[in-house]
Amino acid sequence: MNKLYKVGIYCRLSVDDASNSAKARNYIPADESVSIENQRELLSKFAMLNGWVETKTYCDDGYSGGNFQRPGFLEMLEDARNGIINLILVKDLSRLGRDFVEVGRYTDVVFPSLGCRFVSVLDCLDSEGDNTDMLHFRSLMNDYHLRDLSSKIKSVLHSKKASGQFISAYAPYGYRKSAGDKHKLVIDEYAAGIVRRIYDMRLAGTAYGQIAAALNREGITSPRVYWSQINGKDSCKAAQLWTYATVKTILHNEVYKGTLVMNHTGTRSYKDHTQIGKPETEWIRHEALHEAIVTAEEWKTTYSGRSTTSPAPTPAMTNTATIWTRSSTTPMNWLLS
Repeated sequence: MNKLYKVGIYCRLSVDDASNSAKARNYIPADESVSIENQRELLSKFAMLNGWVETKTYCDDGYSGGNFQRPGFLEMLEDARNGIINLILVKDLSRLGRDFVEVGRYTDVVFPSLGCRFVSVLDCLDSEGDNTDMLHFRSLMNDYHLRDLSSKIKSVLHSKKASGQFISAYAPYGYRKSAGDKHKLVIDEYAAGIVRRIYDMRLAGTAYGQIAAALNREGITSPRVYWSQINGKDSCKAAQLWTYATVKTILHNEVYKGTLVMNHTGTRSYKDHTQIGKPETEWIRHEALHEAIVTAEEWKTTYSGRSTTSPAPTPAMTNTATIWTRSSTTPMNWLLS
């Protein structure tokens, strides 16, 4: 008697599979996402032709093949543990993933331990057949594709940074992206006025916390809420108030004196996207790249921790300033926090 196979269809489309321009914009065009439907249709017909029972479909749209913490994939594993499915069906091996080590662990160890058969249609791979010799070779090639793609994307982004193009998703408070060139910063007059006032207050000896309190008392919109409002986004989840940290980061950000600092962070590897700080020797710095909101002297005075009316900082104050120096000079991180 033939075994009854309860099929779990797995479909994935990744930013890695989209065009380079789409990857740079960090989204997948609508016509690309249709391939999820194409995968589902192909696999559904394949299951029917083999007399298998199509039990459930799992989709991960917009997840990298190097990341195995995908909601659809994890749900599929849980269903396999509970016996809801006993056959995992994919269009090709790269849909399962592009990490050679992890793919091998799942196909050789995890799926068999769960009593799950694994079938890749276009690769003609079946874990219960005698044609698995090519499985690891194909997986290795998929891993190489991921590494090569990552290297090309980093090269393109580094070239943009070196040429002075602003490539962050959000303009820092006080600026906006130019309508004619989204890689160029232009002054937002309203927000720039608030930034100038923050610098004036600090130069007069006002403490960071006192500056934040004054802005909150006057009902000045916080940077996150302001950005949400001008971009038509929901501002309910944004930080509603000015904080000590926000004020201090604005005062220490070189962008306000016309200097753009980039390439100060990166990832551990093409598989591990954990953000790490880069040594200052690798930073890319462009002086006088856009219109400044404050003078270089004003920025230097506030960054050094001195004001025009306050005494020289005590050792304790100096230590505190030193702690903030590295993190606070990174542009735009206050807006994304």
